[in-house]
This record gives sequence, structure tokens and C-alpha cells, in this order.
Amino acid sequence: MSLIEARGVGIDLGGRPVLRDVDFAIERGEIVTIVGPNGSGKTTFLRILIGALRPDRGRVIRAPALRIGHVPQRLAIDPTLPITAGRMIGLPRRRPAPQIAAALERVGLPGFAGRPLADLSGGQLQRVLLARAILGGADILILDEPTQSLDQPATAAFYLLVEELRRDTGCAVLMVSHDLHVVMGASDRVICLNGHVCCQGTPVAVSAAPEYRALFGTGTRGAFALYRHAHDHRHDGPQAGAADPAPAPAGGEG
Repeated sequence: MSLIEARGVGIDLGGRPVLRDVDFAIERGEIVTIVGPNGSGKTTFLRILIGALRPDRGRVIRAPALRIGHVPQRLAIDPTLPITAGRMIGLPRRRPAPQIAAALERVGLPGFAGRPLADLSGGQLQRVLLARAILGGADILILDEPTQSLDQPATAAFYLLVEELRRDTGCAVLMVSHDLHVVMGASDRVICLNGHVCCQGTPVAVSAAPEYRALFGTGTRGAFALYRHAHDHRHDGPQAGAADPAPAPAGGEG
């Protein structure tokens, strides 16, 4: 079965519809990216998938004993808060020091357990959050705009690390991102969301879809140069091929 499946999911927030009739599934080992304009419901949909929100319509089915690693969109840290990277990774419960050290090393931060969070760069902080997400062997990583505050080199390095984690552990990766020039080439499948699923499929198919180009313009069609992962495997999940247009976009919150 799929790791996570959404069937006809819809939700209203503040008295207006944010998502409607969203169908979705992700398989083990797959990298799926959700793109869409501001207010399209992307973050809301991720919160529904991880169980932080309950949909008003439809349902979400998760594989038994599914382990989810989540990197949120924003993490506001008081610079006066005396917390180290290792302590952050261990929240909400303490973890053995060797596990924490191994997770930090896996994301390229060996010896960072004792570093204060306030002393870390934006890229280092995101890697700490990623280390926390993979601790315990996540079946799926759910990343909500994880490179929002990073420059282009740090962004490319982060996505390369995510691809390495997928390759080495077999986990699935579900990302929300505005970094179209990076993630479109880093994904097995792209879903364009704007209150509902406008289109989905391979990055090349989606970038050529009229619904996608209407939202993002024609200049993004060939923007795959910064990073493209080697696709030497096969995924048999739903809509793994050509783009699948849906009805006209609807407004939303996200």
C-alpha cells in the first residue's frame, strides 16, 4: 500500500474553502514536490497529511506504524535561548548521545551536538532540523519549504543531501517548495496545487502543462539546470507519467 494516501480531501478555514477534492498518494522511495502560488493550500495540506489538522471532507490513510520525519516551514528561535543542536534534535524526549551524533554526521555536521542553535547559520539550522527528522528511521520525510531562507548554493546542497538520504535509506520525500529551478529537476513527480490539484506528473510534463504555465509563467519551463538527480530506478505509484490536468484553479489558504 502507499505510505500516505489522501482521498477527496477538503477543508475550510476561516469560513472559506482552502482545499477541495484532493487525491494524493506517495510510495516508498519516491520524491514528490508540491508547488503552487502563495495561498494555494500547500502547507495546510501537509498539516493534514501529518495529522496536525483534520479534513472537513475526505480522509487520509497512513501505512501502519508509519514513521514521519517533519521539517517545518519556519522555526522561530529566541537567540537568548540556551539550547544546543544536540538538545534540539533530542526533543521532545531525550535520545542517546551516539544516536544524535550519528544523525548530525549523516547531515554533514559532525561534532555539532554542543553548538548553540543561536550560533548556527541558516543552512546549518536546516540540517539540524533534518537530522532531527531522520532520527529513528523515518519512512517519509515531509519538508515544508525547507530552504526558504537559504541562498542558492546552500539550497542546492540541501536538496542534494535529501536525495542522498532517499538513495541510502529508501525513504520517501514529500516537499513543498518555491525553488522551482531546483526541485523541478530533483523530483520524480510534481503536483501543482491551487486549492485543488491543477496538474501532476513528471517534472517535464508538468512544466509544459497549460495549468502550470498559467500560474508560474513560461520562463520556468526549461529551468532544470541547477540540479537533476539520476533517475536510475522506477516508481509505480499513481500518476507517475504525464501531467493530468484538473479543473480551473480555486483560491485557498496555505
